[in-house]
Parts: sequence; structure tokens; C-alpha cells
Amino acid sequence: MNIIELKVNGIRVRRQVDDNRRLIDFLREDLQLTGTKEGCSVGECGACTVIMEGKAVCSCLLLAAQCDGAQITTVEALRQDKIGQRLQSAFVRHGGVQCGFCTPGFLMSAKALLDATPQPSDRQIYDALEGNLCRCTGYRPIIKSIKAVLEEA
Repeated sequence: MNIIELKVNGIRVRRQVDDNRRLIDFLREDLQLTGTKEGCSVGECGACTVIMEGKAVCSCLLLAAQCDGAQITTVEALRQDKIGQRLQSAFVRHGGVQCGFCTPGFLMSAKALLDATPQPSDRQIYDALEGNLCRCTGYRPIIKSIKAVLEEA
């Protein structure tokens, strides 16, 4: 057992966790932040993407104890964030949302990209999204959604 302290969506959290508790389970079950989805459980699909210390990461691959002291942002925080709000709106307007299962991961990868690179090139957008899989959209609406946010800026 470990006692961890971290900031999740700007709120300081201190909890005792088992050594093998994954970050995704900690977020979903302990903190009730269920917007982060579990897809493949092996870091291949990106559905569980969150932002840790400014970088998009797969929460299924991290132990909660590894995140001690870190700042974590989940999809739930996007509604309080200007870029996050614009991304969510663009995904709806431009069809970047189909079944919606992969959407939180795409939103978080896009948010991390736009935070680090406010005017990314097409290549930077593609690279930022390469770890996220979608079975419904064919990716074009997702890319169009992100580019729409850039055009609005």
C-alpha cells in the first residue's frame, strides 16, 4: 500500500492505494471520474488518455503510485477550459464524435497538443493522434474538428 498525493483536475487528492492499482482504475473507481474509458488495457487504443504534467499518457499503463506528486487532467476538466470547450464543440459540429467511446482520448490528445503547440502543423496533429484508434469516423472528422479550433483562434 502507498499513500499518494496528486492534483486531479486542479483538486488536491490524497489516498491510500494498492501497489498494483492502475491510474485508470484510481480515476474511474476511486474518484468517480468515468469519462476516461478503458479500451484495450495495453496502451494501444488511446481511449484512456489523460494529461499528466502536460503530456498525453495512457492511464491504463501507469500505476497510481507512479503518479504521486503529479498533476493529472481528465476529460471532465475540459468543460472549465477554453480550449477544451472549443474542442468539444468542434467535435460535435464536425462529426468527430460517432459512437463516442474513443472521443475522450482524442480530446485529451488534442488538448495536450494545443497546449504545447497552439498552431500545430498537419504533421504535428497526425503525430499527436497516432496513439488513438477510432473504428467509426475514419479520422477525417476528428482532424477537421481540431483544425476548426485552430481556425477559430
